[in-house]
Amino acid sequence: MANSRERVLVVIQLSGGNDYLNCIVPYGDPHYRDYRKNIRIEENEVIPLDNGLGLNPGMGLFKEIYDEGKIAIIHGIGYPTPVRSHFRSMDIWHTAVPNEVGNEGWLGQATKMLDPNGDNPITAVNFGHGLPRALASPGVPVASVGNLEDYGLLTGVSGEEQRTRALDAFSRIYTPTIGSSFVMDYLGKTGLDALRGADILKEAPASYSSSVEYPDNAIAESLKGVAQVHFANLGTRVFYTLHGGFDTHTNEVALQEGLWRQLSGALRAFYDDLAEHDRGEEVAILVFSEFGRRVKDNGTGTDHGSGGVAFVIGHKVNGGHYSEYPSLDPSALVEGDLAYNFDFRGLYTDLLEDWLGIEAAPIVGGNFEKISPFAA
Repeated sequence: MANSRERVLVVIQLSGGNDYLNCIVPYGDPHYRDYRKNIRIEENEVIPLDNGLGLNPGMGLFKEIYDEGKIAIIHGIGYPTPVRSHFRSMDIWHTAVPNEVGNEGWLGQATKMLDPNGDNPITAVNFGHGLPRALASPGVPVASVGNLEDYGLLTGVSGEEQRTRALDAFSRIYTPTIGSSFVMDYLGKTGLDALRGADILKEAPASYSSSVEYPDNAIAESLKGVAQVHFANLGTRVFYTLHGGFDTHTNEVALQEGLWRQLSGALRAFYDDLAEHDRGEEVAILVFSEFGRRVKDNGTGTDHGSGGVAFVIGHKVNGGHYSEYPSLDPSALVEGDLAYNFDFRGLYTDLLEDWLGIEAAPIVGGNFEKISPFAA
């Protein structure tokens, strides 16, 4: 049995580009009202924080955890020379390489450091179909889980087809950009090795018992699966899942509020489950999106922008605001976007060094300013 008190990182990707301005709402800023003529969230609708900022109306349960002092809000997070392509921007976040196409995922490299001999085939587990680029690294097996309760892994007769499709998709997507040798090396050495973890993971639900009721949606199902695997003491150190889509070009107000209502409920249940089992102090959660969105609305939604927000959540987090909310003054905008003011590689350094206890510089490509959100 693995050490049940080893620190664990859970990553939740908000796919599509979460709108920063309508997530952490600067409702007290007159520029916000000017820019968001059609989709602004009014003062009487926001969930107030402080300093003229409020939360999206769908984030009520999120606010409960914030009020407990356990959510760090990282303002203005991004990277130099913003890119408005979903694929390229997410690739930058996944590899921590802004200026070229990176070969390895940042969490794949972290997993290799956490388990250099590959002794545990489930040091990293992805809840979802396919494989996030963040977890891809030669020699690092990553188990991909669908519905853990139904043993929805990429194994078995029906799972064989799912597995083949997932591996084929990975190959087709990444071969043109990073070369066939890397892809075949990855698939040959780790794609099938990841299946060794399936027989271990399928036992996790049998030992799980909790009074916490999770909402009935996909992200809640994934986080319940994370809890089940974590409580089974199987040695998983990195969990990954995603929630979306936040690509709100139209009908943004309703879509974003609904997505955040789902996520907030799922996070509240997961957080409570950790507390009930006295397992909260070894788990940190990162919530991020590939970019923010344009400052001015397009009528019913927003287009791709830059300058975003990320969150770190956990029992050992010193909650509150970190970095600065970017200025909405027209002179401060970058091509009509919010300017980023905190490099995401600094946050990765916090998570790698101060949480997982591994060297960050080889993964993020240098030394970056940290925000230090964790309690001693």
